[in-house]
Amino acid sequence: MSAQSAQPGVSVSIRTRIIVAMVLVAGAALTVSGVLVSVLQQRALDSRAVDNLQRSKAALEHLIAAGTDPDTGGPLTDPSEIVRLHLSRAFWGASTGEVGFVDGALYWLPSQEPRLRPEDDAELMAHVAPLTTGADTVFETHTTATTTYRLVVVPVTGPTSTAALVHAIDMRRYSASFRSTMLLYAVSAGGTVALVAPLAWFAVTRLLRPIGELRRATDSIGEADLATRVPVRGSDDLSALAGAVNRMLDRVERAVVARRELLDDVSHELRTPITVVRGHMELLDPADHADVVDTRALVIDELDRMGALVGDLLELARASDAVDPAPVDLAALTDRVLEKARALGGRDWAFDGAARATCWADAARITQAWLQLAQNAVQYSKEGAVVGIGSSSDSEWARMWVRDRGAGIAPQDIDRVRRRFVRGAGSERVPGSGLGLSIVESIVRAHGGRLDIESTPGEGSTFTLVVPLRPGGADPGGKP
Repeated sequence: MSAQSAQPGVSVSIRTRIIVAMVLVAGAALTVSGVLVSVLQQRALDSRAVDNLQRSKAALEHLIAAGTDPDTGGPLTDPSEIVRLHLSRAFWGASTGEVGFVDGALYWLPSQEPRLRPEDDAELMAHVAPLTTGADTVFETHTTATTTYRLVVVPVTGPTSTAALVHAIDMRRYSASFRSTMLLYAVSAGGTVALVAPLAWFAVTRLLRPIGELRRATDSIGEADLATRVPVRGSDDLSALAGAVNRMLDRVERAVVARRELLDDVSHELRTPITVVRGHMELLDPADHADVVDTRALVIDELDRMGALVGDLLELARASDAVDPAPVDLAALTDRVLEKARALGGRDWAFDGAARATCWADAARITQAWLQLAQNAVQYSKEGAVVGIGSSSDSEWARMWVRDRGAGIAPQDIDRVRRRFVRGAGSERVPGSGLGLSIVESIVRAHGGRLDIESTPGEGSTFTLVVPLRPGGADPGGKP
């Protein structure tokens, strides 16, 4: 039995689903509202119909209780005359009507118009005729082939005869206005739902525009183009999502750029020692003991240099990783760094003062960068030279510096020495890979700060770490 591959389902866009949901919700809301209004209005109609029947019954009972003719003042005791007099004084609408029965037979018909003519409905007359001979008032609803009636049969009994008043309401006519209103409501509701669809499409399209831009931006991003960003408009949830994606893209771009630079650095800087080792190994004379010893020493030296270079490259790659900031006491940090720096070399270490402030930073990374500057000062100054370490702060920035009385840097070389593997003039005899300042700058940039360099040839240099005191501080590109 062979397995069948699953067929992909029909893909429905989120825009379509939202629009359909909005239309369904609007339709359901209007339907529920219509049903509720219909039920309440129908109950109100029924209540008014019952009140109508009760008023007719009360009017007839008032005549019976009075026992006199309101027009002549004479006695009124005959059941037939009571019903006739009531019919002559009553008023009806197009949906209501009354007739009089005497001894079970239709006897009195009103002359007023317009009125409902229940006598024209033979089925209704046949139904109520037996009810008119009873002694009890009857309220009921009766449906014939023509319509549905709400009616009351009010008997009037006498010594020799029995009469009855039949008051009927044609509920179809009575509720005609209500049905017209509900029909108009249904048409209006349908039109509203039909109007909701294009309005919902327009609104949802505008609301989801950032998602479309986000999708297009992410689709266009590749290793060849990491600069594309999603436009951020407004301050709603979608704008927050776009901002979060942009920050993620910033991290991705930095990671990819760092990887490229690392690969370029490795391929460029390791090629020379590998070439040197290979060349000497190819020319090595195994029978010449002195050549073997010299070549061995050279190979070990080159391998040590390669190891140091790889270590610096890895340190540089890690330096650009996310920092873990926390509140740091600048005064205590300055004291610790100065104490550690004393072990770097025989220099006249000077304390230039410490800031009495708290800085939001990764203490371990800042210490690493600060000591790297101290190591550079040792390498580029003479034994016993003064090297100062200190810190200061203002309302926004913390500054941590190392100053020396070394050879200094020419003005035209200050920007150049920031580059990877670039070293200042006269540094040929100084050990190192030329990555120290690159590592320092990567650390300080990860804090949102920068590295300032001030130098005078022949007098010395001052290297200053400038970082914000608080998270999300001032623009590091600006001058504090």
